[in-house]
Amino acid sequence: MKSSEETRRGWMQQAVALAVQNVETNRGGPFGALIVKDGECIASGTNLVTHNNDPTAHAEIVAIREGCRALGTFQLDGSELYTNCEPCPMCLGAIFWSRINAYYFCATRADAAAAGFDDAFIYDQLLLRPEERAVSGLHLCVENSAAPFEAWARSAQKIRY
Repeated sequence: MKSSEETRRGWMQQAVALAVQNVETNRGGPFGALIVKDGECIASGTNLVTHNNDPTAHAEIVAIREGCRALGTFQLDGSELYTNCEPCPMCLGAIFWSRINAYYFCATRADAAAAGFDDAFIYDQLLLRPEERAVSGLHLCVENSAAPFEAWARSAQKIRY
């Protein structure tokens, strides 16, 4: 019987193979991800940014979307994500929002940067105040800005997440 370390390495090998296949089929960047729950792969994703003309179509995001569809839910608690590279800030946010229990990666963000996928700039920007960022975020308050949150607080049909 395989140890859990051997099993995790097997899932990671599959994520790496997905990433290589994605490059070889010219569908996108060198990134692949799997969602595993209860010992089964429930979803996979590859980088489809250029293929879909979608800057959010990173392998992790694609896999999370597919995993949620497969399970019919918006949360993936009890699941693990295997990705061949350390997640970018967007993907890391999606991992937290989806309630994945753990994520595993093999290549680091430094490895990605050496291949031309450098997200250090984004990490640095997150430390700045919104108005100081390269793409400035400006607070623009209007009279009814609290209305959506007030409606949410009153709603009997809300589903917390």
